[in-house]
Amino acid sequence: MNLLDKQTVYDVLEAAKASGAELAELFAERKSTEGMTMINGKVEKVLSGIDSGVGIRIINGGKVVYVYTNKTDRDELIKIARSASLTISGNRDNTVQTLSAMTIPNLCPAEIRISDIKKSEIANILRRGSQSAFNYDPLITQTAMGYASSEQKVLIANSEGLWAEDERVRTRASVSAVASSESEKQTGYFGPGAMKGFEFMRALDIEAIASDAARCAVTMLKADECPSGRFPVIIDNGFGGVIFHEACGHGLEAASVSKNASVFAGKLGQKIASEKVTAIDDGTIANSWGSISVDDEGHLPQKNILIENGILKGYMTDRFNGARMGAEATGSSRRESYKYVPVSRMTNTYIAAGNDSRDDIISSTKYGIYARHMGGGSVDPVSGDFNFAVNEAYIVRNGKICEPVRGATLIGKGSEVLLNIDMVSSDLKLAEGMCGASSGSIPVCVGQPMIRVSEMTVGGRG
Repeated sequence: MNLLDKQTVYDVLEAAKASGAELAELFAERKSTEGMTMINGKVEKVLSGIDSGVGIRIINGGKVVYVYTNKTDRDELIKIARSASLTISGNRDNTVQTLSAMTIPNLCPAEIRISDIKKSEIANILRRGSQSAFNYDPLITQTAMGYASSEQKVLIANSEGLWAEDERVRTRASVSAVASSESEKQTGYFGPGAMKGFEFMRALDIEAIASDAARCAVTMLKADECPSGRFPVIIDNGFGGVIFHEACGHGLEAASVSKNASVFAGKLGQKIASEKVTAIDDGTIANSWGSISVDDEGHLPQKNILIENGILKGYMTDRFNGARMGAEATGSSRRESYKYVPVSRMTNTYIAAGNDSRDDIISSTKYGIYARHMGGGSVDPVSGDFNFAVNEAYIVRNGKICEPVRGATLIGKGSEVLLNIDMVSSDLKLAEGMCGASSGSIPVCVGQPMIRVSEMTVGGRG
């Protein structure tokens, strides 16, 4: 891919390790992006860009220094590396091992690249979605359709002889519909994506997705206010997994655990969830939005069992924080770009399929809330306390899904919710999103089957 030649990389690593640090690492990238936004069927914005640069990390014991630049000429990189090395010293051998190419399986092949696509084809697909949403109901007053794609080439090398090259292609759509009355507005939104090329957009049933977004908006516009109280809550599959991701998943990342800034620190082998719960982070799912062929430290991704039948089995670890915990890296080190230090992050994180049926979950609930589509929320990463909006909710009464309600929020603590999950269906589904943390904003999938939490605080206005 010719981001940097091997001799230049070797010389930069040698300069970074000149003070005898434990490890010197280089991360280089070149990223091309394309985007289009359409409002009410008319193209509002078309964007494209290219960003490239190099990050250099030096590790010695519990100390790290990180520098980055968008300059890629040899002399400048050596100068930056040598300057960084002066700030962190050690007593290690300052030699760099011979760089040897790593074999990386291509888990996420892309067939159609950005450069092969005409803007008119993108616009036509988005316009079909907009029209479908408007056709659903006269109450739809605005649509917003979006397209975004990226092609990222990366090179990861370190003083232990690692040389890893990867190419990452991702494509995503965004579909939004607004329903309005004289006094209210409600929005339906979906954001499907994949680690694929433009073939993803050509196969996407954007009319169906846009119609569903419109249905959600219109339904909530006509809904009564949600009651408040403590109820059983049924959370549907797919994006319902955002609660586990935010309130629990971040607490299982070594970046938090190694600092004892997690409620799950020191609890390996202990019961932290209902025996119904098995939770997994798996970066190896072919073409999934959150997948990786290699992590940003040069480790292959894994299927990491985090919780098995309620027992905490493992954490997601990067090299630096894993070393502080005495744990091996799990292929979980990620970053947004060369401007960020890599840390342990999620990939495709989900609650695994269970043995209950959707029908049984609903029919066995006398009174409660059914959260069909989750929205955004806020989480305290240390305590796991969360507050999430529900974009589409219904009352469950006498084992049946009844009238829609709006304004519902789910309030709780992640560690308590895990213990209160009493039913898990078999219909596992993943959904796409972006996750922001110390190493930037990265693509992830959340997911779960339909689950029931036996009791949970529901906030509403009714």
